[in-house]
Amino acid sequence: MFIVYGGLFFLLFGRIVFIQVTGEAEGKVLAALAENKYAREAILTADRGKILDRNGELIASDTLSYRLVAVLDEKLSDSNVTRHVDDPEKAAAVLAKYLPLDKEELVERLTRSEEQIREGKKKQVEFGSAGRNISHETVLAIREEKIPGIQFIEYKKRFYPNGNFASYLIGFAQEEEDDKGVISTVGKMGLEATYNKQLTGENGKVNFKSDRFGVTLPKADKQIVPAKDGLDIKLTIDKTIQNLVEDAMNEVDKEYSPDKMLVIVANPKTGAILAMSQRPSFDPSTRVGLTSNWLNEAVENTIEPGSTMKIFTLAAAIEENKWDPNATFKSGQYKIYDRTIRDHVREGWGTISFLEGFQRSSNVSMAYLLERLGDREFIKYINKFGFGAKTGIDLPKESAGIILDRFPSERLTTSYGQGSTITPIQMIQAVTAIANDGVMMQPYVIDEIYNPNTKKVVESKEPEEKGKPISKETARKVREALATTVTSDAGTGKRFALNGYTVGGKTGTAEIPSPNGGYLSGGSNFLYSFIGMAPIEDPQLVTYVLVQHPKLEAGEYGSDPVSKLFTTIMESSLKYLNIIPDDIEEVETNKLGNFKKMDSSKAIEKLKSEGFSPVLIGEGGKITNQYPENGALLTPGSVVLLTTEGQTTLPDFTGWSKKTLLSFKMLSGLDIRITGDGFVTEQSLTAGTIPREDEPIVIHLQRPSEIYKIKPKDAEEMDDIIGG
Repeated sequence: MFIVYGGLFFLLFGRIVFIQVTGEAEGKVLAALAENKYAREAILTADRGKILDRNGELIASDTLSYRLVAVLDEKLSDSNVTRHVDDPEKAAAVLAKYLPLDKEELVERLTRSEEQIREGKKKQVEFGSAGRNISHETVLAIREEKIPGIQFIEYKKRFYPNGNFASYLIGFAQEEEDDKGVISTVGKMGLEATYNKQLTGENGKVNFKSDRFGVTLPKADKQIVPAKDGLDIKLTIDKTIQNLVEDAMNEVDKEYSPDKMLVIVANPKTGAILAMSQRPSFDPSTRVGLTSNWLNEAVENTIEPGSTMKIFTLAAAIEENKWDPNATFKSGQYKIYDRTIRDHVREGWGTISFLEGFQRSSNVSMAYLLERLGDREFIKYINKFGFGAKTGIDLPKESAGIILDRFPSERLTTSYGQGSTITPIQMIQAVTAIANDGVMMQPYVIDEIYNPNTKKVVESKEPEEKGKPISKETARKVREALATTVTSDAGTGKRFALNGYTVGGKTGTAEIPSPNGGYLSGGSNFLYSFIGMAPIEDPQLVTYVLVQHPKLEAGEYGSDPVSKLFTTIMESSLKYLNIIPDDIEEVETNKLGNFKKMDSSKAIEKLKSEGFSPVLIGEGGKITNQYPENGALLTPGSVVLLTTEGQTTLPDFTGWSKKTLLSFKMLSGLDIRITGDGFVTEQSLTAGTIPREDEPIVIHLQRPSEIYKIKPKDAEEMDDIIGG
C-alpha cells in the first residue's frame, strides 16, 4: 500500500510540476483557457457625425436609444440573485403598460416550452419593433417595476429634429444589425449615404475580466481603446430659409395638391445653396411619405425648362450686339421649313417690339432673335452657360441633360426651352452669371467637414467660378429686361412682384412628357416655373420654383401656386438676411467704435452713453472680440456683444433676434439649442446663471404673430411690420 500510494503521490507531483513548467494540460494552454473563460470585451460605440446648417444648427445627429431584452435562461440565476424572468404572467402584465403589445402575446414570448429548455433554445427574447427605440423615460419607468430578467441594451439612433426638412438632400440613415448582433447606423439615401464613410465613426472597446454573470473580477486590469466619432458636416443650407421653404410648400401643397414641386434658393455671389426641397417628401425619422422615387430631383432628374430658357437666348443676343429692344416683329406664328411654331396666344399680339415679346414670353420673338444671332452661335452660349454638362455640385448621381443640336428646328425649340432637357441645378448655376455680373458660380452644399476628435477642419469649400459666359454690362441689361417682365403691364411676371424689393425673373410653362410618348395636354398638365432674383440692382438671392400639374379652380392660372411660393419665400428670406426694403424710411443710426483691447468696464460705460445695450461674455477684463464689428451702423438700443476671458453669466435673452442669439452662441461657445423663429420668449436657464460647459441651454423663439396672438389673416402683415 505504501508503494502504491507513494507512486500515486510522485505521479501527481510530477504532473503538477509539468503543468507549472509548461503551462499546458492535455495539449491545451491553460492561460488561454482561463482567458477565454473570464476575458470580456465591451464595445464603446462611436457617435455618427452630425449634419449642421451653415450657422451650426442641428439637422441630424445620434441620440441614445434602447432595445428591450428578456432573459429566460434559469442557469444565469443563483440562490442570491434572480437574473431571468421567473414569472412570465407578472412580467407580461407590467410590460403591456409600456409596449404596444397585448399581455397574451407577451406571455407567449416570455414562456419557454420543455423542449426548448431541454435543447437549450430561447435563452433570451426580443420584442421586434415594439421593443426598439424605447425612450429614456420609459426605460426608467420599467426599471422602477423591478422585473427580474428584463434588460435594456443601449444603442445609437439617428435623430432628425426638424422632421420633413430638405429630406431628399439630407436623406436618412438607419440601424442595421450584423451577424454578431452588433447594431450600427448606415446611411441609405442622400448626404447620409454619400458621406457615410466620413460620418461613420470607429468604435472603441474595453477589455476586462468577469465571472459568468458579467461581474468584473476584483483587481482586474482594464484596457481601453477610445471610440473615434465620425466627422461633422456643415452645410451651406440655412435652417431658417429652409423652414420658410418647407412651410410655403406645405401651404401650396394643401391648396393645390400638385403632382410635384421643387424649390431651390441660392446665393448668386458664391453658388452656396441655402435651401432645397421637393414634394412629395418624407420625414427621415419615420420614412413616412417616402415613395419609390428616391431621386433628389434638383440634381438627378431632367426637365424641359420652358420659357425660363429665354433668359440665356436674350443674354447671347445682347452679348453679340444682336439685341434691339425697340425693333419689331410680327407675333403669332413662325415657319421653319415644314414646321410652324406658335405663341402661347395663338393669334399673337400683332406687330410688337422685341422687348414686349420678351415680356409676353413670345416663342416667335425668340425665333426672329435667333435669325439675327445665328442658331449655332446660340448653342455655343448654351454650352458656356453650362447646360448639357454636369455642374460638379458635391452631390451624387448628377444628370447632365441633353441639348438637342442636330437640326435647325431643334436649336430653335431649345431657344424657348422645349425639346432639350436640363437639371434644375444647372438653371441655378447658369442664372448666377446673370445675377453676379457675368461671373458664373458653381453650386455647392458642403461648407466644411470637421473632425470633432482632433478639433480640426479637414475639408473646407470655397466659392468656385465656372466661367464668364457674358460681360458685366450684358448681365446688367438682362437684369433690366427681367425686371420689366414683373413691372410691365404686358409682363407675364406681374404676380411675382415683391413688397419693398425690386425683382426680376422669367416665367416658364413646359409640356410634360407622356409615359405613352408625346406630351400630356389640356387643363393644367404643365410644368409651371419661375426663376427670379432680388434686389434686381444687386441680387442677393436667386430662387427657382417648379410646380407640376397643380389642381386649379376655374379662373386660376398655373402661375398662381408658383407666385405664392416665390413671393412668400423671397420676401421672408430677404428680411431675414437684413436686406433693407426700398420702402423703409430711414432711421437714426450710430456708428459703432472699436472696443477690442479696451477694459470691459470702460467699454460698457461708453456703449451705454452712446445708447447701445452692451452684453458681456466672460468675467470681464480686456476685450478680445466684439459683435457687431467696428464701423457697423446700429439703431439706438441695439445689443453689442463684448468677449473677455472667464466664465459667462447668462443675460436675459428676452426679445433678442435669432441672428444676435446665434452670434452670442458662437462667441460664448455655450451649448445653446434654439427652437422656433422670430424673437426670444423663453430660456431654460434664468438670467444670472453661470452654466457649465456641458449644460444645454434651450432658447425658444416666436414670431410676432404668435406672440401677440393676432388673427391669421393679419399675421403676415404684422410679421412684416415688426420684421419677423
